[in-house]
Amino acid sequence: MYVLMDIMVSPGGVGVSVSPYVAMCQQIFEDAGLTHTMHGYGTNVEGEWDDVMAAVKRCHEVLHDAGAVRITSHIKLGTRNDRDQTMADKVTSVQQKLNG
Repeated sequence: MYVLMDIMVSPGGVGVSVSPYVAMCQQIFEDAGLTHTMHGYGTNVEGEWDDVMAAVKRCHEVLHDAGAVRITSHIKLGTRNDRDQTMADKVTSVQQKLNG
């Protein structure tokens, strides 16, 4: 099953800057071969359900190993079975409506 997900991983106990930890997760998504786009408050990720969930699990494992005592992931995800749709398709649909 193909899933579109928005995730924000929040490591705790690592100080003020979390960018090194965000970079670790970005690398995990990249290494997993998942389509992903980082934005100001998280990352859009898309791919097969098991691959996406394995990458989320890997993010938690790697961040704990890197010193994060607590990690909270905020996840929104969606699936559909009537047709194929990517994150880019969703954005394009809205842009087309804005452009009339």
